[in-house]
Amino acid sequence: MTTLTDDTLPVTPRAMRDEMIVFVLMALLLAAVPFTGVYPFFVMQALCFALLACAFNLLIGYGGLLSFGHAMFLGTAGYCSAHALKVWALPPELGILVGIAAAFVLSIITGYISIRRQGIYFSMITLALSQLLYFIYLQVPFTHGEDGIQGIPQGYMFGVFDLSKPTVLYYVVLAGFLAGFLLIFRIINSPFGEVLKAIRENEPRAISLGYRTDQYKFLAFVLSGTLAGFAGALKVFVAQNASLTDVHWSMSGEVVLMTLVGGLGTIFGPVVGAFVIIAMQQYLAGFGQWVTVIQGAIFVICVLTFRRGVIGEIAHYFRRSL
Repeated sequence: MTTLTDDTLPVTPRAMRDEMIVFVLMALLLAAVPFTGVYPFFVMQALCFALLACAFNLLIGYGGLLSFGHAMFLGTAGYCSAHALKVWALPPELGILVGIAAAFVLSIITGYISIRRQGIYFSMITLALSQLLYFIYLQVPFTHGEDGIQGIPQGYMFGVFDLSKPTVLYYVVLAGFLAGFLLIFRIINSPFGEVLKAIRENEPRAISLGYRTDQYKFLAFVLSGTLAGFAGALKVFVAQNASLTDVHWSMSGEVVLMTLVGGLGTIFGPVVGAFVIIAMQQYLAGFGQWVTVIQGAIFVICVLTFRRGVIGEIAHYFRRSL
């Protein structure tokens, strides 16, 4: 069975094979990073945000639901994992599971509240819920307010892998990113993913065919929020802290920016967008507050010249060439 993309061109088995080839090349390239002299902290940070952007893209790019509150899943998982690691002294693998479970529960609660609304109303509800959590985390004792949770122990993954070693930590983060990416890829190319695309394109028609669209959108919201939480749990080991920055509305805005720059509704677009935005923050830090202005200018240029995003334009060119 073939499906239709945003450009109404069929996704053939050959296209899926090409995507798997690109995935293998991406995995090999990322696996070689420690041997290239590239700063590993930058790549690990970019990988965490790339997974977050991919999770967000699952919701908006394939489900057609624009959330302005995805930072709440990233930050909640980060706080819960950090607390479990530092206060409860849990091993890394259990700390990650605590963060994922917290994001899962939060996505169920917020999804139940917001998924019944559509369009801008859905977006505003997610933003309001995210801001509500921000002020809660600012006040509750376990987050330590504006100081955040600092000095998080990295420990030994499965009692074997010493995460205090940068190379070991890099490959653990890379493995987590690739696992999350493959899960999203499988969801997109499953019957569930096909129904999501149908709902995005024409929800009344999907309803007329007998699909309970609210249930599909709710499940997509939960999957997206949980995977965003996975990214937040991994980020704790990279940054060794959990702070209010990860819950702030501006973080949700950055995720939207990453997805649009890379290519909305493309599997590799959010990855490219995340690396572009994190690279700008890393290497343009000397410009201070002007970094935000530069990001805004690049965003405007991309919207005007690359309507489909970087990867979207490349994919569109090759499809039209065939």
